[in-house]
Amino acid sequence: MKIRYLLSVIALLASAPALAFHCPKDIKQIDQALMQEHGLTDEQVSQVRQLRDKGEKLHRSGQHQQSVDTLAQALALLGKK
Repeated sequence: MKIRYLLSVIALLASAPALAFHCPKDIKQIDQALMQEHGLTDEQVSQVRQLRDKGEKLHRSGQHQQSVDTLAQALALLGKK
């Protein structure tokens, strides 16, 4: 029982840095997609930018899973991922 708990804690701690490195990659992908021809309306571009900025703010505050989820929404609007 104690071993399972210990392994769970280790797995959780090991996953946080992996998510932290994922966020900047997604932010860069969003920025590059916005510079290219994307076919989105001005309203959609505004929504993507808001999601991107929110994702970056979440990343900087250490809330990496929420950041990844938010950035995934922006990428979905761009037709990426």
